[in-house]
Amino acid sequence: MNASISAAPTQSADESRRRELGAFLRSRRERLTPSATGIATGPRRRTPGLRREEVAMIAGVGTTWYTWLEQGRDVRPSVEVLSALCEALGLDAVEKRHLFILAGRQQPERHVAAPEKVDATLLHMLQSLVLQPAQVVGRRWDVLAWNPAAAAVFGDYGLLEGDSRNIVHMVFTNPHHRRLLVDWEELARVVLASFRAESAKYVGDPDFDRLITLMMSSSPEFRDWWPRRDVARRLTGVKHVRHPKAGLMAFEHMSLSIDDGSDMRLIVYTPLAEQNSVAKLQQLLDAMPAERRSA
Repeated sequence: MNASISAAPTQSADESRRRELGAFLRSRRERLTPSATGIATGPRRRTPGLRREEVAMIAGVGTTWYTWLEQGRDVRPSVEVLSALCEALGLDAVEKRHLFILAGRQQPERHVAAPEKVDATLLHMLQSLVLQPAQVVGRRWDVLAWNPAAAAVFGDYGLLEGDSRNIVHMVFTNPHHRRLLVDWEELARVVLASFRAESAKYVGDPDFDRLITLMMSSSPEFRDWWPRRDVARRLTGVKHVRHPKAGLMAFEHMSLSIDDGSDMRLIVYTPLAEQNSVAKLQQLLDAMPAERRSA
Protein backbone atom coordinates (compact mmCIF):
# COMPACT_ATOMS: atom_id res chain seq x y z
CA MET A 1 0.00 0.00 0.00
CA ASN A 2 1.36 3.37 -0.99
CA ALA A 3 1.26 5.98 1.69
CA SER A 4 1.12 9.57 0.62
CA ILE A 5 3.04 12.03 2.69
CA SER A 6 1.63 15.53 2.67
CA ALA A 7 4.12 18.34 2.75
CA ALA A 8 4.22 20.31 5.96
CA PRO A 9 2.86 23.81 5.57
CA THR A 10 5.58 26.35 5.14
CA GLN A 11 5.71 29.69 6.87
CA SER A 12 7.54 32.83 5.99
CA ALA A 13 10.55 34.13 7.83
CA ASP A 14 8.39 36.91 9.32
CA GLU A 15 5.86 34.38 10.60
CA SER A 16 8.61 32.27 12.13
CA ARG A 17 10.09 35.32 13.83
CA ARG A 18 6.71 36.38 15.21
CA ARG A 19 6.09 32.90 16.61
CA GLU A 20 9.54 32.88 18.21
CA LEU A 21 8.88 36.34 19.64
CA GLY A 22 5.63 35.11 21.19
CA ALA A 23 7.29 32.01 22.61
CA PHE A 24 10.11 34.09 24.08
CA LEU A 25 7.67 36.50 25.74
CA ARG A 26 5.70 33.58 27.16
CA SER A 27 8.84 31.94 28.55
CA ARG A 28 9.91 35.17 30.28
CA ARG A 29 6.37 35.71 31.64
CA GLU A 30 6.12 32.20 33.06
CA ARG A 31 9.39 32.46 34.95
CA LEU A 32 8.25 35.50 36.94
CA THR A 33 6.57 35.12 40.32
CA PRO A 34 3.68 37.45 41.18
CA SER A 35 5.31 38.31 44.50
CA ALA A 36 8.40 39.63 42.71
CA THR A 37 6.24 42.20 40.92
CA GLY A 38 4.10 43.10 43.94
CA ILE A 39 0.95 41.32 42.72
CA ALA A 40 -1.22 39.74 45.41
CA THR A 41 -2.21 36.12 44.73
CA GLY A 42 -4.92 33.86 46.07
CA PRO A 43 -4.51 30.27 47.28
CA ARG A 44 -6.09 28.73 44.16
CA ARG A 45 -3.77 30.25 41.56
CA ARG A 46 -2.67 27.62 39.04
CA THR A 47 -0.96 29.74 36.35
CA PRO A 48 2.84 29.46 36.41
CA GLY A 49 4.40 32.87 36.63
CA LEU A 50 2.39 35.92 35.65
CA ARG A 51 -0.85 35.93 33.70
CA ARG A 52 -1.01 37.71 30.36
CA GLU A 53 -3.35 40.36 31.74
CA GLU A 54 -0.89 41.03 34.56
CA VAL A 55 2.01 41.62 32.18
CA ALA A 56 -0.22 43.84 30.04
CA MET A 57 -1.26 45.84 33.10
CA ILE A 58 2.33 46.37 34.28
CA ALA A 59 3.50 47.34 30.77
CA GLY A 60 0.50 49.61 30.17
CA VAL A 61 -0.81 47.81 27.06
CA GLY A 62 -4.09 46.11 26.22
CA THR A 63 -4.56 42.49 27.29
CA THR A 64 -5.98 41.44 23.93
CA TRP A 65 -3.13 43.10 22.06
CA TYR A 66 -0.52 41.45 24.29
CA THR A 67 -2.24 38.08 23.83
CA TRP A 68 -2.01 38.49 20.07
CA LEU A 69 1.67 39.28 20.44
CA GLU A 70 2.31 36.05 22.34
CA GLN A 71 0.25 34.15 19.78
CA GLY A 72 2.53 35.32 16.99
CA ARG A 73 -0.08 37.43 15.21
CA ASP A 74 0.92 40.22 12.85
CA VAL A 75 1.05 43.06 15.35
CA ARG A 76 3.95 45.47 15.30
CA PRO A 77 5.03 46.74 18.70
CA SER A 78 6.73 50.11 18.83
CA VAL A 79 10.11 50.72 20.42
CA GLU A 80 8.35 52.33 23.40
CA VAL A 81 6.07 49.31 23.92
CA LEU A 82 8.98 46.87 23.64
CA SER A 83 10.91 48.90 26.22
CA ALA A 84 7.87 48.77 28.54
CA LEU A 85 7.63 45.00 28.11
CA CYS A 86 11.34 44.66 28.91
CA GLU A 87 10.75 46.49 32.18
CA ALA A 88 7.59 44.54 32.99
CA LEU A 89 9.31 41.19 32.41
CA GLY A 90 12.56 42.18 34.14
CA LEU A 91 14.73 41.37 31.12
CA ASP A 92 18.50 41.72 31.35
CA ALA A 93 20.64 43.37 28.64
CA VAL A 94 21.07 40.19 26.57
CA GLU A 95 17.36 39.36 26.74
CA LYS A 96 16.40 42.91 25.75
CA ARG A 97 18.63 42.74 22.70
CA HIS A 98 17.13 39.37 21.75
CA LEU A 99 13.58 40.71 22.11
CA PHE A 100 14.25 43.73 19.90
CA ILE A 101 15.89 41.57 17.23
CA LEU A 102 12.91 39.20 17.16
CA ALA A 103 10.56 42.18 16.91
CA GLY A 104 12.56 43.64 14.01
CA ARG A 105 13.25 46.87 15.86
CA GLN A 106 16.39 48.84 16.62
CA GLN A 107 17.05 48.90 20.35
CA PRO A 108 17.56 52.42 21.73
CA GLU A 109 21.22 52.87 22.53
CA ARG A 110 22.33 54.38 25.80
CA HIS A 111 25.96 55.31 25.80
CA VAL A 112 27.22 56.00 29.28
CA ALA A 113 30.83 57.07 29.63
CA ALA A 114 31.85 54.29 32.01
CA PRO A 115 35.52 53.60 32.78
CA GLU A 116 37.16 51.49 30.07
CA LYS A 117 39.10 48.39 31.06
CA VAL A 118 40.83 45.83 28.86
CA ASP A 119 40.28 42.43 30.46
CA ALA A 120 42.95 39.76 30.85
CA THR A 121 41.61 37.54 28.06
CA LEU A 122 41.80 40.34 25.50
CA LEU A 123 45.26 41.34 26.71
CA HIS A 124 46.46 37.75 26.30
CA MET A 125 45.11 37.62 22.75
CA LEU A 126 46.75 40.97 22.00
CA GLN A 127 50.15 39.77 23.16
CA SER A 128 49.82 36.51 21.20
CA LEU A 129 49.85 38.47 17.91
CA VAL A 130 53.63 38.38 17.68
CA LEU A 131 54.14 39.43 14.06
CA GLN A 132 51.01 41.56 13.84
CA PRO A 133 51.05 45.02 15.39
CA ALA A 134 47.79 45.38 17.30
CA GLN A 135 46.12 47.81 19.68
CA VAL A 136 42.89 48.11 21.64
CA VAL A 137 41.23 51.50 21.31
CA GLY A 138 38.36 52.91 23.36
CA ARG A 139 35.18 54.69 22.37
CA ARG A 140 37.05 58.00 21.95
CA TRP A 141 39.87 56.29 20.04
CA ASP A 142 42.26 56.42 22.97
CA VAL A 143 44.87 53.65 22.75
CA LEU A 144 44.20 51.50 25.83
CA ALA A 145 46.58 48.58 25.18
CA TRP A 146 49.10 47.50 22.56
CA ASN A 147 51.55 44.71 21.83
CA PRO A 148 55.34 44.92 21.27
CA ALA A 149 54.95 44.78 17.49
CA ALA A 150 52.77 47.92 17.58
CA ALA A 151 55.38 49.72 19.67
CA ALA A 152 58.14 48.60 17.28
CA VAL A 153 56.36 50.06 14.25
CA PHE A 154 54.37 53.03 15.57
CA GLY A 155 56.36 54.02 18.65
CA ASP A 156 56.09 53.42 22.38
CA TYR A 157 52.59 54.43 23.42
CA GLY A 158 53.76 54.19 27.02
CA LEU A 159 55.64 57.46 26.54
CA LEU A 160 52.38 59.27 25.73
CA GLU A 161 49.89 60.45 28.32
CA GLY A 162 46.31 61.69 28.30
CA ASP A 163 45.04 63.08 25.00
CA SER A 164 48.44 62.46 23.39
CA ARG A 165 47.66 58.74 23.36
CA ASN A 166 44.58 59.31 21.20
CA ILE A 167 44.64 58.21 17.55
CA VAL A 168 43.08 61.42 16.19
CA HIS A 169 45.49 63.50 18.26
CA MET A 170 48.47 61.44 17.05
CA VAL A 171 47.50 61.58 13.38
CA PHE A 172 47.02 65.34 13.35
CA THR A 173 49.49 66.71 15.91
CA ASN A 174 52.23 64.15 16.62
CA PRO A 175 55.18 64.98 14.28
CA HIS A 176 56.66 61.45 14.52
CA HIS A 177 53.34 59.79 13.71
CA ARG A 178 52.68 62.21 10.86
CA ARG A 179 56.07 61.54 9.26
CA LEU A 180 55.47 57.81 9.66
CA LEU A 181 52.38 57.80 7.42
CA VAL A 182 53.25 57.85 3.72
CA ASP A 183 49.79 58.89 2.48
CA TRP A 184 49.16 61.25 5.40
CA GLU A 185 46.47 63.52 3.95
CA GLU A 186 44.38 60.71 2.46
CA LEU A 187 44.60 58.71 5.68
CA ALA A 188 43.95 61.71 7.92
CA ARG A 189 40.76 62.57 6.04
CA VAL A 190 39.51 58.99 6.45
CA VAL A 191 40.44 58.96 10.13
CA LEU A 192 38.56 62.21 10.70
CA ALA A 193 35.46 61.09 8.80
CA SER A 194 35.38 57.74 10.59
CA PHE A 195 35.83 59.42 13.98
CA ARG A 196 32.94 61.79 13.27
CA ALA A 197 30.68 58.89 12.25
CA GLU A 198 31.44 56.96 15.45
CA SER A 199 31.36 59.96 17.76
CA ALA A 200 27.75 60.69 16.76
CA LYS A 201 26.73 58.30 19.54
CA TYR A 202 28.47 60.57 22.03
CA VAL A 203 27.38 64.04 20.93
CA GLY A 204 27.55 66.27 23.99
CA ASP A 205 29.92 64.00 25.91
CA PRO A 206 32.40 66.25 27.77
CA ASP A 207 35.44 64.08 26.94
CA PHE A 208 34.63 64.15 23.22
CA ASP A 209 33.90 67.89 23.29
CA ARG A 210 37.19 68.56 25.07
CA LEU A 211 39.17 66.53 22.52
CA ILE A 212 37.47 68.23 19.57
CA THR A 213 38.11 71.68 21.08
CA LEU A 214 41.76 70.76 21.60
CA MET A 215 42.09 69.53 18.02
CA MET A 216 40.45 72.67 16.62
CA SER A 217 43.10 74.77 18.35
CA SER A 218 46.04 72.44 17.64
CA SER A 219 45.68 71.39 13.99
CA PRO A 220 44.87 73.69 11.04
CA GLU A 221 43.83 70.66 8.93
CA PHE A 222 41.44 69.44 11.62
CA ARG A 223 40.07 72.98 11.99
CA ASP A 224 39.50 73.17 8.24
CA TRP A 225 38.04 69.68 7.68
CA TRP A 226 35.92 69.10 10.81
CA PRO A 227 33.16 71.61 9.85
CA ARG A 228 32.66 69.81 6.53
CA ARG A 229 30.98 66.97 8.47
CA ASP A 230 32.27 64.20 6.19
CA VAL A 231 31.51 60.71 7.50
CA ALA A 232 32.99 57.34 6.57
CA ARG A 233 33.15 53.79 7.85
CA ARG A 234 36.30 51.98 6.77
CA LEU A 235 37.04 48.81 8.71
CA THR A 236 39.83 47.50 6.48
CA GLY A 237 42.56 48.96 4.32
CA VAL A 238 46.28 49.15 3.60
CA LYS A 239 48.60 51.49 5.48
CA HIS A 240 52.01 52.43 4.12
CA VAL A 241 54.60 53.37 6.72
CA ARG A 242 57.97 55.07 6.38
CA HIS A 243 59.77 53.76 9.47
CA PRO A 244 62.85 55.75 10.56
CA LYS A 245 64.93 52.57 10.93
CA ALA A 246 63.29 49.93 8.70
CA GLY A 247 62.27 52.16 5.83
CA LEU A 248 59.10 51.61 3.80
CA MET A 249 56.64 48.99 5.11
CA ALA A 250 53.10 48.01 4.17
CA PHE A 251 50.37 46.66 6.42
CA GLU A 252 46.86 45.43 5.83
CA HIS A 253 44.69 46.53 8.75
CA MET A 254 41.33 45.48 10.12
CA SER A 255 39.19 46.91 12.90
CA LEU A 256 37.25 44.36 14.97
CA SER A 257 34.46 45.34 17.37
CA ILE A 258 34.58 43.86 20.86
CA ASP A 259 31.05 42.66 21.53
CA ASP A 260 30.72 43.63 25.19
CA GLY A 261 28.82 46.89 24.82
CA SER A 262 31.90 48.98 25.54
CA ASP A 263 32.59 50.34 22.01
CA MET A 264 36.20 49.17 22.33
CA ARG A 265 37.85 47.82 19.18
CA LEU A 266 40.83 45.66 18.36
CA ILE A 267 42.86 46.98 15.43
CA VAL A 268 45.23 44.46 13.84
CA TYR A 269 47.94 45.23 11.27
CA THR A 270 49.19 42.34 9.13
CA PRO A 271 52.53 42.95 7.36
CA LEU A 272 52.44 42.38 3.62
CA ALA A 273 55.07 40.90 1.31
CA GLU A 274 55.31 44.36 -0.25
CA GLN A 275 58.48 46.21 0.77
CA ASN A 276 59.67 43.03 2.53
CA SER A 277 57.55 44.14 5.47
CA VAL A 278 57.45 40.81 7.32
CA ALA A 279 61.24 40.53 7.53
CA LYS A 280 61.57 44.20 8.49
CA LEU A 281 59.07 43.80 11.31
CA GLN A 282 60.97 40.76 12.59
CA GLN A 283 64.20 42.79 12.54
CA LEU A 284 62.57 45.59 14.52
CA LEU A 285 61.32 43.11 17.12
CA ASP A 286 64.72 41.42 17.36
CA ALA A 287 66.32 44.81 18.02
CA MET A 288 63.99 45.57 20.92
CA PRO A 289 65.17 44.91 24.50
CA ALA A 290 64.02 41.52 25.75
CA GLU A 291 61.82 43.04 28.44
CA ARG A 292 59.90 45.08 25.87
CA ARG A 293 59.41 42.11 23.52
CA SER A 294 57.63 40.22 26.30
CA ALA A 295 55.65 43.20 27.62
